[in-house]
Amino acid sequence: MLRTSLAVLALTATAAQAEISADYHRYTIGDREYEGYVATNTAIEPKGTVLIVHDWDGMTEYEERRAEMLAALGYTAFAIDVYGADEDPQSVDEYRALSGAMYGDREEFRMRLMGAIEEAANIAGATDSHVMMGYCFGGAAVLEAARAGAELDGFVSFHGGLGTPDGQDYSAASAPIMLFHGSADPVSGMSELASLLDQLQAAGVTHGAEVFGGARHSFTVYGSSDYDLVADQGSWEGLQEFLDERL
Repeated sequence: MLRTSLAVLALTATAAQAEISADYHRYTIGDREYEGYVATNTAIEPKGTVLIVHDWDGMTEYEERRAEMLAALGYTAFAIDVYGADEDPQSVDEYRALSGAMYGDREEFRMRLMGAIEEAANIAGATDSHVMMGYCFGGAAVLEAARAGAELDGFVSFHGGLGTPDGQDYSAASAPIMLFHGSADPVSGMSELASLLDQLQAAGVTHGAEVFGGARHSFTVYGSSDYDLVADQGSWEGLQEFLDERL
């Protein structure tokens, strides 16, 4: 069902002047159907396209809201679906199984990410310039796409998994990578962040990182025990700066 509303978003300076049109978007990769979410700002010409990769719990209202926030800023936002339209995980065990399947089959993982990137040309408000961003599992997915050589204009990971699988590296990364991370993240700690930065430096990949002191793993996830308002707002402002530079 098409949804059109005035955006009232605390982190968006121009929200009161933006009219957001948002709807679900079905697409096919191989023999599997996926359902993403597209948000556009009907008041202005789009400044670029931002692809959002969901957390391990799949496509939820969280990604939809982030897409609408980006649309309010003037971007076309495409929240992609990595799991498939038939999947609706509802428990930690199901989250772990679906995300683990992607980590266990990197070729399939990359096929789904690359397929969604190709699909971005078919969405409402599509543009020629694209940045991919993601949260937690989605942040790890963004780094997977970068290592796979996805031809995008930038990659942004929010509290993502930072480890590099055996046999992979960043030699094929084609655009700058930005990392937003918490110093108290128990999933990917400071040693993994330091290792990743060393890898990006050695590969000659333009990169940046902003570390939020004391922030834990899911610092942008509203309502979670890890939510950190300062880190959430700071990383959102950092994202806007990155998008201004890349799109």
